[in-house]
Amino acid sequence: MSIAHLFLWATAAIWGFAFVAQSVGMESLGPHSFNAVRFLLATLSLLPLLLIFKPKIAQDNRTLWLGGLAAGVCLFLGFTCQQVGLQYTTAGNAGFITSMYIVFVPILGLILGHKTEKHTWIGVALALVGLYSLTVGPNLSINKGDSLALLGTLFWTGHVLIIGYLSRSVAALPLSIVQFLVATVLATIVAAALEVPTIEGIKMAWWPLVYAGVASSGLAFTLQTLGQKNVSPSVSALILSTEAVFAVIGGWLFMEEVLSTRALLGCGFIMAGMIISQWPRKPKIATAVI
Repeated sequence: MSIAHLFLWATAAIWGFAFVAQSVGMESLGPHSFNAVRFLLATLSLLPLLLIFKPKIAQDNRTLWLGGLAAGVCLFLGFTCQQVGLQYTTAGNAGFITSMYIVFVPILGLILGHKTEKHTWIGVALALVGLYSLTVGPNLSINKGDSLALLGTLFWTGHVLIIGYLSRSVAALPLSIVQFLVATVLATIVAAALEVPTIEGIKMAWWPLVYAGVASSGLAFTLQTLGQKNVSPSVSALILSTEAVFAVIGGWLFMEEVLSTRALLGCGFIMAGMIISQWPRKPKIATAVI
């Protein structure tokens, strides 16, 4: 295992344990206030990376700002659903449901005319079976937290597709800063309208905020960037998808969360689906026609 692979595993672990930080942080802050401070810290933590990586920024910044606006709105809506949903579900459930964006992307991609391989659809089918087992209870009911996490996954799916499109023409770091800035403004507006955040509450949630805002954004972004330089996209996606497993481990270690046998079975199906859909395939060797 190379150092690049270790960077990606570290990124997945940081993202997974962030679900615990998000849950703990809401003991003293409302979900929207937590997100507002988190996004602000994320924006500030990414700014120094401009000096380290020195990305090239095009003179015409319209694509950067318009793309960052679209990505930021999806980021804000995805995190809002996730953060509010964590009040009603476990960190493990939220982690696995959020990771479903990996298998939702090819479904939406099909609508947009993208080609999807057969093994990806097998992975999607397994993940959907797992999602049903994890979230759907008696009488086809689904709790509020899982519903919100699933709704957030749709925004994460849109976010992935937007970033995938913009990555062809916009540097990743400036785009990340713009999208977090947009999310900061939106979350601050909502927090001011719906909640009454206090300095004391922010102080009490300081460490979860630092972890979610700095470690899960600035540090994880750096590790992900360094790791993906020397690892193929499919293997990178496969490693990063294990954030769901780390979310369950974090919930068990730090919050004493215990999943039922049915929920564990659902997590297993989702994980199998993600692995199958992202498993790297050897490129076909073209044969010469004589």
